[in-house]
Amino acid sequence: MKTQNRVVKEYKRLANAYDRKWAFYIEATTRETIARLSVHREDRLLDVGCGTGALLERLAATQPAAQLAGVDPVPEMLASARRKLPSAVALRPGWAEQLPFDDSQFDIVVSCNMFHFIDRPVDALGEIRRVLQPGGRLVITDWCGDYWACRLFEQYQRLLGRAHARIYRARDCRRLLERAGFAVEAIDTYKINWRWGLMTIRCARAPA
Repeated sequence: MKTQNRVVKEYKRLANAYDRKWAFYIEATTRETIARLSVHREDRLLDVGCGTGALLERLAATQPAAQLAGVDPVPEMLASARRKLPSAVALRPGWAEQLPFDDSQFDIVVSCNMFHFIDRPVDALGEIRRVLQPGGRLVITDWCGDYWACRLFEQYQRLLGRAHARIYRARDCRRLLERAGFAVEAIDTYKINWRWGLMTIRCARAPA
């Protein structure tokens, strides 16, 4: 709950300037995520922690037949997303730990730059599994604790009292995902500059 309160407070303040301030990071992370994301015609896709809608905007342009949706806990970020996205893209307020969608509603769930904010990752992954259809795919891009610069920046964030839960090493994410009922297919680790070491994980909802 403490992290959730910080997320809302911090990103309410940043919403209007977020796209401009973090332009390089947003472009790089959405590019790397989409490069590892296979979206087919009329797939139903949910972006968890969609923020200002950068990933959904690119998907709407390249996959106009896909049924896109986003969820984010910060109304100001959703308002920014709403201004740039087609009206057909469904946006809802909510947290990853309690998604406002029906069971088995999506073919794909994607999360970009959000996982390190989650207080209860097992609960969040359980919710993601719930809203995915059997065999549905999950793609997560986030900071990677295998890189020393990311670990150092995490400590800096904590000293400043910024909204943050924790970053994970690739092996820790694998354990979390398998515990939550996902079959991990690939974990790619890479850097987008000297500071940002990321990982993109591709997995599928395993049979019950």
